Amino acid sequence: MDTAVENASDLQCQVEEIEALSSIYGDEWCVIDEAARIFCIKISDDLYAPQWSICLQIILPEDYPSSAPPIYQINAAWLRGPDRIKLSNSLEELYLENAGESILYLWVEKIREFLIETSQSGNAEGPETVRAITSEEEDDTWDEGDISNYNVLKLDMGQTHIFSSSSADEQLPPIKHGEPVTDRRSTFQPHLAPVVTPKQVQRVLDKLYENKKIASATHNIYAYRIYCEDKNTFLQDCEDDGETAAGGRLLHLLQILDVRDVLVVVSRWYGGILLGPDRFKHINNCARTILVQEGYMDNAEEASKTVGKSKKPKSKKMK
Repeated sequence: MDTAVENASDLQCQVEEIEALSSIYGDEWCVIDEAARIFCIKISDDLYAPQWSICLQIILPEDYPSSAPPIYQINAAWLRGPDRIKLSNSLEELYLENAGESILYLWVEKIREFLIETSQSGNAEGPETVRAITSEEEDDTWDEGDISNYNVLKLDMGQTHIFSSSSADEQLPPIKHGEPVTDRRSTFQPHLAPVVTPKQVQRVLDKLYENKKIASATHNIYAYRIYCEDKNTFLQDCEDDGETAAGGRLLHLLQILDVRDVLVVVSRWYGGILLGPDRFKHINNCARTILVQEGYMDNAEEASKTVGKSKKPKSKKMK
């Protein structure tokens, strides 16, 4: 099919899907930036899980739904670690099962099912518990304008969920731990592992969470970049784990340094004193230190020279 015709078809599908979702979900459906096709929906279940909710932020690429998935972000301060990974995986599997079709309604209802299952199993911490341990609330609350800016920033940095069915070796990579840094009773510690597939990312995260000290951290912020040589693209993602905007900043650092095939996790144990913007400085400094320690800065310089002689790697962006 001609590209222009295909794009027009995708746009028509998007318009029809958005109209349907707006009609179905009413005030829960929010248009952040119509021109850039950025939307969000607040998902909750008044009957089974009234105390929990999830905000799903969506950016629709020009070639969605025909050949690209939506770019998405899950926002829920209470949703942590393995539960967040489990939910993301279920959305990605649902996309793979329905590739080429409009997927947002199925995603919303999948998240609603997840909320019900979580509330009935009692696996998630309630919002009161999360509020007690989530730091920096005073200066990290966001309104609709903040959501718009944050999503556009992350999109410009090339963040996207790309789905992979790679059959590559999924053995647990070696995990390195950096030296902790303490400031005003808050402690930050970086962890690093070489990764070449999303499954390896998950295996590393699962292994880290087996450590009771790491699992008890107030936040485990992470970002990863995997270079797909055959497509000359990057597979990359990040996670705030309740420390709003920290994951995006960490991913941005990896992009600026042009490191690849690596997962960096920074654990923060909150000490009861607000650090303000200094917490981002500590997170990125810890990440940079362990990248230097493990030789990724040298590798990045060599990779940049190689890529500079060929085509620049693409990053998934909206036009």
